[in-house]
Amino acid sequence: MSITPKIYRLVKFHISTKGISMEWLTETLVFSTTGKGMYMITADISEVVKRWEIQNGMCFLFLPHTSASLTLCENYDPLSRKDVENYYEHAVPENQPWYQHTFEGPDDSPSHIRTTLTQSSISIPIDHGRLSLGTWQGIFLFEHRISSQRRTLSIRCLKVN
Repeated sequence: MSITPKIYRLVKFHISTKGISMEWLTETLVFSTTGKGMYMITADISEVVKRWEIQNGMCFLFLPHTSASLTLCENYDPLSRKDVENYYEHAVPENQPWYQHTFEGPDDSPSHIRTTLTQSSISIPIDHGRLSLGTWQGIFLFEHRISSQRRTLSIRCLKVN
């Protein structure tokens, strides 16, 4: 699955001291998901790094949601992604009689539990103009809700010159 982000805002700060120049770059991307699943967003993040012309630095990603998360996963074989999605369906199933937080539907509590088991933020080094991911690693927005959602991703990069 892939989704197209919308750029929400861009903020840029510049710091220089003792011959080392650094920039703190921030941008917010908005993704529209179509329900549960892992959405590969590696290309979207890589495009931001390329546009900012970052050769060396750090990329910090933060997803401020309680029913979706970020994860690094194999990006080559879609069956690997499917296995991860199926694992969470079995580990944290919907419609359990002991769930109390169900106001928004049968995926309410399970979505929040899945988010606590995954990550809301990821830090990735940038070397030689590229995210320093492993050969088969990809960055995924992991949607835990059944219905379509609008997800905001904060990107913060420290560019070292």
